[in-house]
Amino acid sequence: PLCLMLADESDHETLTAILSPLIAEREAMKSSELMLEIGGILRSFKFIFRGTGYDEKLVREVEGLEASGSIFICTLCDATRLEASQNLVFHSITRSHSENLQRYETWRANPYHESVDELRDRVKGVS
Repeated sequence: PLCLMLADESDHETLTAILSPLIAEREAMKSSELMLEIGGILRSFKFIFRGTGYDEKLVREVEGLEASGSIFICTLCDATRLEASQNLVFHSITRSHSENLQRYETWRANPYHESVDELRDRVKGVS
């Protein structure tokens, strides 16, 4: 599923809408618009897809719960599963898509010739 998340000025998640097109439909969606009426005002949204590597949650869903081998909960924060389970209220976005692209390149190239566990710790959820 495609997840549309709106965040407030502090980058705290305020609304998440789940859209369910297949991944193969992304190209068709790029040229379309989503029209929503919000507060009596018709708003138009375009779809933008960013190539930041695979989200750990998607990997776990497709390959099984432990398939990713990661302790991190998502690719836009550095929170681990343990930290998130202890503090569900103040979860926020802590990095940008450009930082994720850098981490993805580090994962792909492994420039420091690290072990898989060391590399996972370095990229913190991006693989």
